[in-house]
Amino acid sequence: MPLKPLDTLVFPLPLKSGAASFCMLVAAALLALPPAPSEAAPRKPRPPAVKKVVATEEVGEFANFGQWKEAAPFIERMAEVHQFDPEEVRTLLSKVHLVERAVQLVKPAPPGKPKNWQAYRARFVEPLRIQAGVEFWDRHADALARAEEQFGVPAEIIVGIIGVETIYGRNTGNFRVMDALATLAFAYPEAPNRAKRMEYFRGELENVMVYAREVKVDPFSLKGSYAGAIGLPQFMPGSIRRFAVDFDGDQRVDLRGSPVDAIGSVANFLLQHGWEKGLPVAFPATVSNSGAWQEFLTHGLQARLTLDELAQGGVTPTVPVPAELRYGLVDLQNGAEPTEFWIGTANFFAITQYNRSFFYAMSVADLGRAVRAARAK
Repeated sequence: MPLKPLDTLVFPLPLKSGAASFCMLVAAALLALPPAPSEAAPRKPRPPAVKKVVATEEVGEFANFGQWKEAAPFIERMAEVHQFDPEEVRTLLSKVHLVERAVQLVKPAPPGKPKNWQAYRARFVEPLRIQAGVEFWDRHADALARAEEQFGVPAEIIVGIIGVETIYGRNTGNFRVMDALATLAFAYPEAPNRAKRMEYFRGELENVMVYAREVKVDPFSLKGSYAGAIGLPQFMPGSIRRFAVDFDGDQRVDLRGSPVDAIGSVANFLLQHGWEKGLPVAFPATVSNSGAWQEFLTHGLQARLTLDELAQGGVTPTVPVPAELRYGLVDLQNGAEPTEFWIGTANFFAITQYNRSFFYAMSVADLGRAVRAARAK
């Protein structure tokens, strides 16, 4: 109850001198207090207390995916295919957090925003990554040379991929992989390809649980990107199980702590996806005004066109190109500026299997060349 102003205080009994002195002291103290608000101006109510929520990349809201009906077929599959105890899987899923940031990051870009190759390239082919690439190459020159000899993939391409992916291990991601994958497996945002993408992430959630069991680690100890990619080369769990290699000879595969394992694994991934030793990535080209070449852009991420077929569609390489190979047309759109055209080889399209993007594949090649040139100075 708020105190009344001093002039309304009432002492109900006569006071002796000692008590009076005490009351005088109390009265003096009360005079120092600010006056209470009047009835005409009621006290402004305090705003309700707000519970502070600390958000991190690692932890979001508990989702208890183990109780979601969408998770039931997944739990059954883990039991039938991989002999997991259904209750073990349900318990693991009950510990998962929903990662809202992952949901937001996988949403497609707003329609109508023009693609800009030069802006994209500038994010990756820049001084910090180039210098870090030189240091990485110098530090691991022997492993890079060995990977080139064994798998046929040039050092500059391996350096380009690891540089684009994580700046040579500086940014491997702080999301718990179980959280990220379960979120995208069961709570993927509305999108035209939602069902297909959820199926993909359920497969990766399956792979990370099997992988954790194989290497005897707590699956919640694995950190990675918002999409569940792990380590220096940002391999998805399925790629770790299929393509990662023990390249440093310590009898285990460690893409998080071993740059040498990362180097060998990147090279093996590209080889398994069609990399051909000694073949350039792409050749610059021009296109005619007829527009017949546009049909080539619908052929998917593969090299299957002959030079004659490209020529018939109005595509002309601007440098000498081997006639016996197959190619694909690559368009690097520059917003309001003219589009760059290239004809990609099987090696260009092998890189797109790492990330299904023309911009990505060309950035890898350009960063690798830039690091090689800087190292040669």
